[in-house]
Amino acid sequence: MKSATQGGVALVLVLLIVAMATTIAAFMAQQQGFWQREMENGRDRAQARRIAEAGIDWARAVLADDASVNQYDGPREMWAMQLPAIPVEGGEVQGTIVDQQGLYNLNNLVNNGVVSTPDLARFQRLLASLGLPPELGNALADWMDADSVTMANGAEDEYYMNLDNPYRCANRPLSDIGELVRVRGFDTATIQRLQPFVSVLPESNTAVNVNFAPPEVLMAIFPGMTLQDARQLALQASSAPFFNISDFMQRLPKNVVQDSTLLLSVSSQYFMVTGHATQGDGASSAHVLLHRAGIWATQVRKSLQ
Repeated sequence: MKSATQGGVALVLVLLIVAMATTIAAFMAQQQGFWQREMENGRDRAQARRIAEAGIDWARAVLADDASVNQYDGPREMWAMQLPAIPVEGGEVQGTIVDQQGLYNLNNLVNNGVVSTPDLARFQRLLASLGLPPELGNALADWMDADSVTMANGAEDEYYMNLDNPYRCANRPLSDIGELVRVRGFDTATIQRLQPFVSVLPESNTAVNVNFAPPEVLMAIFPGMTLQDARQLALQASSAPFFNISDFMQRLPKNVVQDSTLLLSVSSQYFMVTGHATQGDGASSAHVLLHRAGIWATQVRKSLQ
């Protein structure tokens, strides 16, 4: 009887071992499939990234060609039109080049650590036109200026160091628009409302390209301009660009206050390039700020996803 019992235990043990071995083998086979697909996906993502980055080289070439042809930049030029999705082996690629100087450069607020009063007033008018509190301009100026003096409704170190997760003011220009979340009063909804009308460029005192300026920006930089007048000017620029500032100034409404400190241009040096590519099961996007000082543009900052 004892022998039969031992034999039964041995049989159960063998069955358990066989079952375990079968389970492990099935698991290993499944994992091998996962690993292979992961390697394939990784390869596809790497190829998609290379294709997306190739789109940046395409943008540099297009902008270089444009610079050699004329001295103005307008929305009807070839580079300003969205590149449709182009099939490539195993996927597709598409891209856009977007002017950044028709927008209000937030870094114009502070020059060499000192708040620019005229630019602060322009930014506050832009905020008001967008239905946002004008005092946000003071908070942003405090965030970037070099001193520790708090402006009305602004915020310096004393405010930020008393938060639950304290930190100090940057006391320098913005690095990108995402930094606004750290500034008093700028929540996600506010930034989303503001984003279509502003840029963050690596220098201050940049000129506004009137050929790309939205009506809201035109209203902000020209006191007294109505939304209707601003829309009319923007519509003119979209159909027939201004070739020089004199031409633009002649079309300004008579009630507009002209400011000698305002820098205007009909050309741009800064462009945001976005490239998106798919390859097999992989996808990648590249976002690059280009600076075109001469013919060939150089990269200022790049984000790859």
